[in-house]
Order: sequence, then structure tokens, then C-alpha cells
Amino acid sequence: MLNDAQRQVIDLLEPLLGRAGFDAAVVGDFLSFARAHPDACERSQASGHFTGSAWLVSADGERALLMHHRKLDRWLQPGGHADGDSDLARVALREAEEESGLTRLRVEPTVFDLDRHAIPARGAEAEHWHYDVRFVVRATDNEAFVLNEESQALAWRPIADIAGDPRTDESLRRMAQRWLLRRDR
Repeated sequence: MLNDAQRQVIDLLEPLLGRAGFDAAVVGDFLSFARAHPDACERSQASGHFTGSAWLVSADGERALLMHHRKLDRWLQPGGHADGDSDLARVALREAEEESGLTRLRVEPTVFDLDRHAIPARGAEAEHWHYDVRFVVRATDNEAFVLNEESQALAWRPIADIAGDPRTDESLRRMAQRWLLRRDR
């Protein structure tokens, strides 16, 4: 029997099956994980858990805000643990606000991208998987970010540059390329 959190995540992910731009096998892996783990939105699920991330774009749609993650020492999109919240769009919005200091952000309710990636062991925490569900979050009238303790730096980068830079994280390039293909940017 599925709990409410599992149902909410499954209802979010199932429409991605057969949707252009989404690999059915990847969507299937995410759905299988959600069905198998009643605590899939909790950090305490040691093998892995759902996270929410923001493809945080400027008001004009030309730039994305990236953070140089302090723990992982890589440029990434804002995002983080669901911490029990199965509304992953809300998680992405919360993380974008917390990690950028930006206010009046808008989140699109449909999933923009999926990425499962390994998080290396650190201290007492074993290596585990993040099932990252990503949403477009738009800045509105204010793009003046504020650095927080989770990042070494924040920067607005042209999306075309992210898409074309082979040194950039593969999943960031994929999101940038996906964004550039959108007609309603």
C-alpha cells in the first residue's frame, strides 16, 4: 500500500512516461524507487532519496544562476533534500530561495529534468543516490543574489555558454540545451 507521499511523487512522475525529452528507463527507475520506499522523500532513506532542484533562470530567460557547491566543489544548480516534503516543486523553490537569497521567484509545476547521481561518502554518511527532480524557477524583478554557507560562489551564466562548454557538468549542459530548445522561453 502506497502512502500519500509516494502517491504524490508517482503522480508527478508518471506523466513523463512517453513525454518527449524524457528517457522512459530513467523515469521508470524514479517510479520504481518511489514505489519501493515509503520514506523516499526522507534523508533517513540511506540508499537514496528524492531531492528537488531549480533550473533558476533570469527574468529574460537568457542566463541561469549556478552555485559553486562548497561540499562537492562543483558548479551546480540550486537544490537540496526534500526533508519529508513530497511536493518536489515546492522543494525546488525553497532551495532556490535559500541558496540564492532571491525573492519573488516563480516555479513551473511541471518537471523539467530528472537526474540520478551518486553522492560520495562523507563522514558517517555512506555513499547514496540522489533522485533529483528538477523544475524551472524564474527570477522576476530582482536578480541580486546573496551568498550563503552552502556555496563558495554564485554566478549568473549565459545559458548558451553552459550548453556549449564541455567542461561544464553534463547534467547542467543537458538542462541548458533543453532550455534553449524550448519555444516559450
